[in-house]
Amino acid sequence: MIKTLKSLKNKLSASALLMTLGLGVAADVAAAEHNWRFSNLYGRGTAFGELYEGLAKDIETMSDGRIAVQVLFSGEGVGTAGLLGAVKSGLITMGAPFQSMHAGELPAGVVEIGLPGGTDDPVKLNALFHEQGWDAVLKQAYGSQGMVWLEPYIQPPVYIITKNPINSVADFQGLKIRAPGAYGKFLRNLGASPVSLAWSEIYTSLATGVIDGSIGSNMIDHRDGNHVEVAKYMYRLPLAGAQVLPIVVNRGAWKKLPEDLQAVVQKATENHAQEQLTKSKTWEAEAVAEMEAKGLLWSPEPSDADKKAWADAGAGLWDEYAEQDKYSKQLIDIMRKNQ
Repeated sequence: MIKTLKSLKNKLSASALLMTLGLGVAADVAAAEHNWRFSNLYGRGTAFGELYEGLAKDIETMSDGRIAVQVLFSGEGVGTAGLLGAVKSGLITMGAPFQSMHAGELPAGVVEIGLPGGTDDPVKLNALFHEQGWDAVLKQAYGSQGMVWLEPYIQPPVYIITKNPINSVADFQGLKIRAPGAYGKFLRNLGASPVSLAWSEIYTSLATGVIDGSIGSNMIDHRDGNHVEVAKYMYRLPLAGAQVLPIVVNRGAWKKLPEDLQAVVQKATENHAQEQLTKSKTWEAEAVAEMEAKGLLWSPEPSDADKKAWADAGAGLWDEYAEQDKYSKQLIDIMRKNQ
């Protein structure tokens, strides 16, 4: 009986402790002046997922706890295709969207992320955004839909992984490739059939034959998704030499911040952009080495004819996207002027 009472007492003490901790967490959240929800495209434990989590912690730390940020990973509440709409509506406060998934909603975002034929030089990209006028255009484009556009970040080149070897561009004919936005249009010009899927759906879709191949936002995506387990061939030519992605905030939530906290969030996204660029370069080399160790095989060196066909496939996309809306045209006009 005494042992039973002691056991019950210990259980009650533990429960009381858990309740106290829970109340403490609730008190911390309640103490924040602004409670934000931040959604990104990646799963928990992935390299880029951890970077986004770091951004959230930086905002909390730099604001001295006045802004609390709950991070939502892939599959947690908001789907990839619904992320931009969720920021617009205020369902989530801040988002890191993959613009190619939102081509119909915000065409300028597809130009922003990087069309085939654009520069892969980080210095030139930074100049394009911060000295040559892209930032002003994109603030207007996102602003027209109720969002505040913050510091963009640069990720490495985009490559295609396939279940079967690609020995020439002719082998893309008829393949189903996960490639949203301009990437899909590019591959359609090579005879492939583009499919739009969230990153979290790629592995299963490859394994079950729903798709024959997929782009990753970069090599790290392919590594973190374990894609090489179900598709081990990588084509040597990148679709785009770099990707530039934004952090966006619901405008209503942004306006509720005093100027000092707006400056904090802006600075945190600038720090995040630098960390993305620095770490992704290292991670890319590590990802390739890890995948090669698991059996990744590269396509043969493309012939001159293949390189020309590759270039031709992207040649008309600039004109096509310039016709999408006024913001896309302004971005492409700036890009052409500064080539």
